This record gives sequence, structure tokens and C-alpha cells, in this order.
Amino acid sequence: MRTIAVVNQKGGCGKTTVSINMASALAELGQRILLVDMDPQSHCAVGLAVPEEQIEQSIYDVLISASRNEPIKLTEILWQINDRLELAPASIDLSAFEQQMAGVADRECCLRNSLDEIKADYDFTIIDCPPAVGLLTFNALRAATDVIVPVETGYFALHGLSKQLETLSILCRRCSQHVNVKVLASMYDIRTKMAREILAELRDHFGDKMLKTIVRFNTKIKEASSFGQPISEYDPASKGQRDFYSLAQEILGTQARQQRHEFVNSLAGQLESISTSADELLQATKSPIKVSEPAFAVVNRAGVMSTEDSEKSTSDKLADYYGVSQVDDAIVFVTLYPRAEVVQIAGDFNNWQPEDTPMKKVSENGVWQTEMKLPVGRYRYRLVVDGQWQQDPYNEATELNPFGELNSVAEIK
Repeated sequence: MRTIAVVNQKGGCGKTTVSINMASALAELGQRILLVDMDPQSHCAVGLAVPEEQIEQSIYDVLISASRNEPIKLTEILWQINDRLELAPASIDLSAFEQQMAGVADRECCLRNSLDEIKADYDFTIIDCPPAVGLLTFNALRAATDVIVPVETGYFALHGLSKQLETLSILCRRCSQHVNVKVLASMYDIRTKMAREILAELRDHFGDKMLKTIVRFNTKIKEASSFGQPISEYDPASKGQRDFYSLAQEILGTQARQQRHEFVNSLAGQLESISTSADELLQATKSPIKVSEPAFAVVNRAGVMSTEDSEKSTSDKLADYYGVSQVDDAIVFVTLYPRAEVVQIAGDFNNWQPEDTPMKKVSENGVWQTEMKLPVGRYRYRLVVDGQWQQDPYNEATELNPFGELNSVAEIK
């Protein structure tokens, strides 16, 4: 049985999302999976629609039972999620585990001892760790054969990552065991320059320690969690499901030649290598800039960022992007319709009257652009192209409207 601990001291990097969906994808590939929640917040149960009020015993009870001479087997607390996936849920009691086990011999081996009893029943155990390096995480590392460190490709992704890996190395040396550590790029938004830079920086720094699979930013994954389902059940055709399926295949050692991989790798090959260190990259994000690039900003027409970008004016930069960008107190919409005669925008900001907000054709290639000043807030909109209403193809932020179609969403901050 392989035991994979999903670890990162930084909260909000998608540990639980990765744990749930990786476990589900492996189960879909025919593996017998045990998902162990070691986070007192108990988000695995929430993400799999296990009613908290019905959890009578959790992993906490199993871990402390031996010290109380009242051993509880792991099999006694499991919830069956599907035919090949079971969950050992957490509870808020876990937050007191370190205090309760003070002075107990081999307290860092509680989880490993429990898993040893059932290792013949599963092919993989996935452990969702808390966002801290304490006794709970140490228990997970003592039990693990592999460690995956999910790293959000956002502003502060690189901050502290080297320290994180150094800490893992120290802990592994302390327990005299070899653990295979891999870094997983998650929440990757290819449309933003910052995400592309950070991905290149991660690959440059960690090389073969990086998993080839990239988990892209996808609103469907968040929706699935809110409904208590893995993405494989909520939307089997989504990009999120394809990413986790690819991750599961990579973990199993198969050679998945999916179109998504080829696209990401070919794009990465075009991006310039970044010479700045992680600290310099973070410092650059703090420098004052005129064009902000929020999560829904988009890639340029060539799919890459030119070295001349820093020398361009604001209007030139905007001409390189499709989608939505915020410039000071204005919001700019840019889209590409080479054959369109008229492109308009209808939304909350103009009472859904497209004739009030026509877009201007700014290039012979069919780039259309408009700018408006709006108060801080959240706005739904649709494009009207030669009379045909449609969502903005370059803005992934969407929500379902009463007509069963998708409105695009822009947020002004």
C-alpha cells in the first residue's frame, strides 16, 4: 500500500481539494482508496457530504485509543463513499491531540500503526494534513511513502516553499525514512502573467521534483466541493476532472498523453526562463503598476508574454489581452471576433441594454474593446455579437442565469 501525505504549511493552497479529487480519480482507475483526514477542520467530510452530526467517532479516537488501553480499529470509524473509496473523518478533537499525547511513547507513530493493520485492504492511502507542522503532520509523515506539496501559482506561492521542503527533509531525517516528495502546481490560471512566471520558476527551481500534471484553476471544482461531491461526480467532462484523472495516471506511473499535457508543455517551452529568484519575483509584485491583472485577466493573442511588455504603454498592453482587466478605476473589456460587424455588451451596469455599450473595433485582426468606469462590485454580463447573445469566451468566471445559459462575471475591487 502506498501512502501519500498531502502537505503544505500554507493554508488555502488546495490541500483538501487535491486530496479528495486525487483519491476519487484513483478510485475511478480501479484502485482501492482510503482517505484519511488529519485536519481538525474536517473539510474532507464536508467535501464528501458526510454529515458532521452523524460522525460518532473520528480518526482522533483511533489515534489516542492505544494510549488509553482501549484500542479502536480504523475500520470501526470508516465511511464508505463509493465502492472503492472510504473516508476516515476528522473532528475538532484533533486540535487537542498533541496536548493529549504529551509524554506518550511513540506518539508520532499512532497513525502508522493503525494503517499497518489494514494495509492489505487498500492500494493507496491519501492523508489530508493540517496547515501546520506539528504532531499530526509528523504522524502523517511517519506513515507516508510519498509526499505531495500542492503549490498555488499565485502571488505568494514561492514564499516559504523552500523552507517547507527543508522542514520536510528535517522531519524525514528525524524519523530515518525515505519519502518521495513531489511539488504539484495547483490553481494554475494560464491567463495571468504571474501564474505563468511562477510555474516557470517552480520548474526551474525544482525540476524533477515537480509533477508533470498541472491542476488548472476551474470554478467547477469549487462548485463540486460546495455540493459535497468530487469533481468526477459533479462534472465528469470538466477540465478539473481531466486534470485529476491525469494526476492519478501519473501517480500510477502510466504515460498519459492527453491533449492538455501537450498544450501546457508546448506553452511552457515558449515562455522565457525567469532569472529572478523567488524573493525578487515576490518583490516585483509589490512594485506599483498601472495595469492590474486579476484572476480573470487573459492570455495574449500569441499565448505568450513578450519581453517588450514592460516597455509598452497601458493601451498597448491592453491590446495584447482578451477578457477583462481593471485599469485604475476603470474596467476594460477586450475580445476577438474577426468576422463580426457589431459587438456590444449587456449587463448589470447598463440594465442589460446592449445598444448602450457598443465595443470599438481596434485592429484589423478583429479585436474589439470598450472601457467604462464602474463602482466597486460584482457585475454579470454577456456579449452580443451581431445580435447573438453569448458568454465572454475569454472569462472563465461565470454563473448560471434563469434561462439555463451562462453569464460572465467581472468583479471590480
